[in-house]
Amino acid sequence: MKIECAKNSLLNKVSIVSKAVPSKTSLSILQCILIKAKDGVITLTANDTEFGIETKVEGKIIEEGIIALDAKFLSDAVRKLPDSNILIETDSNLSVRITCDKAKTNCTGKNGEEFTALPKIEKTNGIYISNFSLKELIRQTIFCVGENASNQIMNSELVNISGDKIEFVALDGHRIAYRKVLLKNTYPDTKAIIPGKTLNEIERILSTDTEKEVVIYFEKSHVLFEIDDTIIVSRVVEGTYFDYEKMLTKDYETKIEVNKKDIFNCIDRSTIMLREGEKKPIIFEVRDNNINFYMKTMFGEMNEDLNVNKTGKDIDIAFNPQFLIDTLKVIDEETINLYMMSPKNPCIIRDEEDNYVYLILPVNFIK
Repeated sequence: MKIECAKNSLLNKVSIVSKAVPSKTSLSILQCILIKAKDGVITLTANDTEFGIETKVEGKIIEEGIIALDAKFLSDAVRKLPDSNILIETDSNLSVRITCDKAKTNCTGKNGEEFTALPKIEKTNGIYISNFSLKELIRQTIFCVGENASNQIMNSELVNISGDKIEFVALDGHRIAYRKVLLKNTYPDTKAIIPGKTLNEIERILSTDTEKEVVIYFEKSHVLFEIDDTIIVSRVVEGTYFDYEKMLTKDYETKIEVNKKDIFNCIDRSTIMLREGEKKPIIFEVRDNNINFYMKTMFGEMNEDLNVNKTGKDIDIAFNPQFLIDTLKVIDEETINLYMMSPKNPCIIRDEEDNYVYLILPVNFIK
């Protein structure tokens, strides 16, 4: 194989596929990036058997071929080479020479034929969604994905397509994030549970372009995301997702309408009282059209009042402040509504159209 690519182009693509290189594996071939030059196309592929990425690289094919190179070596080598064209040559003994201007590197690759290929997914019945919309769906829900090593479903998100609507749902046992957007077309009903790791990496790759579209293809065991000249294939999680809908009640005894930035700043300021590793709740004392925020820690205590529009009963309720901060960070609206039943029932933050719904469980407190 003999190919020539611009450094920046190659480095960008190596960075993308490196996200699918496993940090630990007993198969050394999976710690490699596969470089394939065939039929006028140069592709890079990485695969950890659960999640794989393949992308095309602009360049010149002088001689077709295939080689697998250690991902860390390739990434470091390309990044540290001069800003010029890079020539990669291999021979029948798997010897590899990388040349850029006057810099030359020699190493040994692995047989590309031994690399685990990505699953073949039939590209039929694709679902089209803008880069921007998909990035927002992930950004505004992924923070609620759990980190429980023994529960794959909680570590994943539910993706539900129904007609012209796509919904993303994540939960971790303490909170729920629900986000919905409308699609341009209507599609058959489809549900899949997609690992949070996959969605995290997709969100990093996606641009905020509203014109470009991602195409998603679902199969029984896999899902494929086609983003420009990059494809991402992931296993889907088997099982039934949690019955989250019955928890997202619209009943309430107290409704608070408040400026999002104002309430965010009050909660964020309260966390200055926390020392590293300390967990203390922030208490909301809702009286008339005012919330008093109160936190007491080993370091000291804080109080702050905020004017709000309240409907319904007064209430005292407490939360993990970080859960509130995480949620408020991803809501773009200037004004938000909080709905509460009692100090023992969840707080729900939603908009009028239910484009987003966030549920946060309260915590016990003693003032």
